[in-house]
Amino acid sequence: MKIISVSDIAQHDGEEVSIQGWVYKRTGKGKLAFLLVRDGSGFVQCVAFKGDLDEALFETISKIPQESSVVITGTVRKDDRAPGLPGGYEIGISTFDVIQAAADDYPMALKEHGADFALDNRHFWLRMPSQWAILRIRATIISAVREWLDNNGFILMDTPILTPAAAEGTTTLFETEYFDEGKAYLAQTGQLYNEANIFAFGKVYCFGPTFRAEKSKTRRHLTEFWMVEPEMAFCDLDGLMDIEEQFITHIVKRVLEKNRPELESLERDIAALEKVDGAFPRISYDKAVEMIKEIQAKTEDPEEKEFLEIEWGMDFGARHETVLTQQFDKPVFVYGYPTQVKAFYMEPMPGRPEACKSVDLLAPEGYGEITGGSERMSDPDLLLERLHEHGLPEESFKWYLELRKYGSVPHSGFGMGIERTVAWICGTDHIRETIPFPRTIKRVYP
Repeated sequence: MKIISVSDIAQHDGEEVSIQGWVYKRTGKGKLAFLLVRDGSGFVQCVAFKGDLDEALFETISKIPQESSVVITGTVRKDDRAPGLPGGYEIGISTFDVIQAAADDYPMALKEHGADFALDNRHFWLRMPSQWAILRIRATIISAVREWLDNNGFILMDTPILTPAAAEGTTTLFETEYFDEGKAYLAQTGQLYNEANIFAFGKVYCFGPTFRAEKSKTRRHLTEFWMVEPEMAFCDLDGLMDIEEQFITHIVKRVLEKNRPELESLERDIAALEKVDGAFPRISYDKAVEMIKEIQAKTEDPEEKEFLEIEWGMDFGARHETVLTQQFDKPVFVYGYPTQVKAFYMEPMPGRPEACKSVDLLAPEGYGEITGGSERMSDPDLLLERLHEHGLPEESFKWYLELRKYGSVPHSGFGMGIERTVAWICGTDHIRETIPFPRTIKRVYP
């Protein structure tokens, strides 16, 4: 018998097929037993009619525990009412083989669970339809990232996980002993190494795990996350925003093409995603501060007024980003942040040393920053000055400074956190749902 994937079921209407999978849910109604079965590619309803089956077999089907592994053979029938993903089809069971009858005490039984319990049982929570949908969308996003970059002249470069010094802030490092060489640190970013790579290859990107020892408990932060970091030679700030615009638009387009059933199962507002079609608004940090102050002045809620307090030179908090993005129906670029709140390597704005050629892309609907980038500093003397101002060891950055002495050019790059992007596209409440096994300041199990 032909074994098919549930995701392809529409291609087999009227055919007798077999599926291999696990029983997600079982219900019964007299002479009928309904199983919702998942196989990794989707969920499909399988129907057993007592009159068509041996009595013992029907009894087995009627009592099969959740998460039992099974092989089911039967005829595919179109039925618009049939639940599942993609749904609209069911299988009338003719044979039913049990690979393993699961134990009756499955921890993630079909009921509400608290967040801590669900995270303690993350290895089972992955099997839930919502998590399954989110992580399939994540896979599409990662594929779309590579597709766009590979098709637009970028070369993948693997950068070190262990580094000798900080690239961002010295307080966000995971420290380890490195043989007889002293301290080493888990990478915060591969950017500095990619700046070396562009002088050999022009356009590059790295893609891998990134580590931040920030003691943050917000719904937007993980201590271990995946980040893609493109870097380009001969690219200024305006060119950088053009590239990000095309990149993000492509990713959203691919998800809409490949994962519409998953988005619908998550009850995501698809119309909101369809507005992500390039031509993102671009506003300066100066303008953004003005807009936030105007919003603050109009609110009568004292707590909200306090959250929205802002002065030029401050970095944006989550609430600032939320109210700002509520003014737009697609991602918005904010550029020209104060030098004091950004990393040491960012090029100053012409005639404005207090501001730098930085840009953050803020997602709509309150999801905040999904990319952060800048035009990088080209002048070796100014770069050395910035290193000293940030208290970073000159010796560790000797190689980085040398890049500016031999063929320096305007160059730019950005980083995009996969998990924040997944959270925005899926419309999830918390970033911990966007990675198979999340790591937070309170969680390293399982």
